[in-house]
Amino acid sequence: MIQVLLFAELQEKTGKAKIKLKAGHMTVTELKDVLIDKYGIKQLDKVMVAINEDYAEDEDRIQPGDTVAFLPPVSGG
Repeated sequence: MIQVLLFAELQEKTGKAKIKLKAGHMTVTELKDVLIDKYGIKQLDKVMVAINEDYAEDEDRIQPGDTVAFLPPVSGG
């Protein structure tokens, strides 16, 4: 089981701040594909990803028990 945290427009798109998935032993890219298929979140190619509060790359592996956060770009002025 992994926990996925969503912020900003990703949270709005899914209506959820947290998602628990029976998953693990996958790459960030594979998790993105699951979320795109299940929730229709197309913006995942433009977000930062963190695994257990450390920034991650698409090829990094997710293990059972991990928390994965998807952080959309922040704009400001």
